[in-house]
Amino acid sequence: MPRRSLPAQVLGLMAWLALAFTTAAVGAVASVEAGSFYRQLLRPEWAPPASAFGPVWTVLYLMMGVAAWLAWRERGAARLGLALGMFVAQLIVNALWSWLFFVWHLGAWAFLDALLLLALVAGTMTLFWRIHRLAGLLLLPYLAWVGFASALTWSVWRNNPTLLF
Repeated sequence: MPRRSLPAQVLGLMAWLALAFTTAAVGAVASVEAGSFYRQLLRPEWAPPASAFGPVWTVLYLMMGVAAWLAWRERGAARLGLALGMFVAQLIVNALWSWLFFVWHLGAWAFLDALLLLALVAGTMTLFWRIHRLAGLLLLPYLAWVGFASALTWSVWRNNPTLLF
């Protein structure tokens, strides 16, 4: 498969990183009051402290952007359009979770969103793997974190029926 030119690759990397971190920014807007709200919630013992989420998500968004770029630069790859479309879809679902949980306090919807995100990340990872193995591997920590976050969302939602609907 022919790859894109070096200038196109540099611009592409910047664009995919910008898209990933724009998603982070959309979620961050919804998470402005997340720390105080998170402290009010009854959380399981295995829940990480609020301070852990920012660094973890920063690394994950960086890895997502690089993964998308690695796949994107494989011009002409089978199912590239589907893979990148699924990547963008999972970014939208990712950003929506923060709004559902922290702004609108919709625990059930946040949990359903987390499950949809898990499925989209798994699908994206599989498609990326077929295009560029490292692109797929870079999404593995994200898949693991979203699986953990799904379980945490379920637990927190079920433990806080008066705060999360």
